[in-house]
Amino acid sequence: MRILGIDYGTVRAGLAISDELGFIAQPLESVTYTSFRVLVDYIASECVKRSVGKIIIGLPKHMSGNEGDSAVKARGLGNALSEKLGIPVIYQDERMTSKAAERALLESDMSRKKRREKIDSVAAAIILQSYLDSNSL
Repeated sequence: MRILGIDYGTVRAGLAISDELGFIAQPLESVTYTSFRVLVDYIASECVKRSVGKIIIGLPKHMSGNEGDSAVKARGLGNALSEKLGIPVIYQDERMTSKAAERALLESDMSRKKRREKIDSVAAAIILQSYLDSNSL
């Protein structure tokens, strides 16, 4: 079963996918969306196309551990996807993942434009890999 990881932002959503065995996460793409419904439909079609059986969504929390408006929006996306697809959605703490993704891309000596295009999908892969690592057999 493949697992989809999502780093949900206000303009873009980063997507990542696991291998069939659920050991390794790899970035897919960053999706710029025009509306919530368009994003839900796009992610749902990707899940069907890739035989996804579970979704992991990064849950943005403050450093104190409290959830803010962004976490409420992430949960809204999860609820919409779970309702549409009928598969489990799990929330994974995403504190510091964007910083880790930025560091990884800086170390790869990538241009600023390329980094901007890839940062969300790399963050999604970090979120997904964190989930996979903490839930491995």
